[in-house]
Amino acid sequence: MTNRQNELNNLRLAILIDADNAPRDCLRGVMEEVAIYGTLTIKRIYGDWTSPNVGGWKTSLLENAVTPVQQYGYTTGKNSTDSAMIIDAMDILYAGKTDGFVLVSSDSDFTRLAIRLREAGMRVIGIGERKTPNPFIVACDKFIYIEVIRDRFTKEKNEEKAKAAPVVQKKPNNQKTPIPAEKAPEKAPARVIPDSIISLIADSVADITDDDGFCDLSYLGNLIIKKQPDFDPRNFGFGKLSTMLKSLPRFELEVRPTADPNYKTMFIKDKEA
Repeated sequence: MTNRQNELNNLRLAILIDADNAPRDCLRGVMEEVAIYGTLTIKRIYGDWTSPNVGGWKTSLLENAVTPVQQYGYTTGKNSTDSAMIIDAMDILYAGKTDGFVLVSSDSDFTRLAIRLREAGMRVIGIGERKTPNPFIVACDKFIYIEVIRDRFTKEKNEEKAKAAPVVQKKPNNQKTPIPAEKAPEKAPARVIPDSIISLIADSVADITDDDGFCDLSYLGNLIIKKQPDFDPRNFGFGKLSTMLKSLPRFELEVRPTADPNYKTMFIKDKEA
């Protein structure tokens, strides 16, 4: 792992969750996802906790040590949670104890907040549903879809259940009743990669390619996310960018050794360039 990657993975992060515009069924999955990017030093969720609509959060909040912040709805039909989150975000920013923010919401009202935090040098990660308006998505350094996190979290829970399932004992040899073979779980099929995404990858390769036509895969991934914050190989059924690129005949991947014998870098080339 490069020094730059180490730096990004050790960020002190504040996660602020809009309870009115975030699903409550995969909070643990969200926390595990964010742990990839840094350490959560502040964890808060905003909503009117006197309302029965947010009552289902209680168990998840206790399990993940998230602090609920009470925000009464002063006017019917108006969302006062937004203002409370924005005020807290600015207080946290000026306290200077974090390197970045995770904003969990599908509400475009946080677009200006994301822009302001980035202007202050903060790294901003957005998490929301696919219905999230594009202005909020592009205002973040990186945007992750809740559906992707939910799919991974559900898969992990199913695998845990499978491991915990009792082992079926085989019948004695004198019984001829055949035992049906257990079917292996089917892998989710990879989705078709749109031409626009392939063009995005090819253009990004061209932007940072060496004289030999290759570029570092990690630099490529960072550049693509800068251009399109919601880019994620998991959106197309692939666990990693390298796996996704291997499925595309247009690109050639090459593994090269480094000064560290335990670490190798991967380079990519656009064969149609």
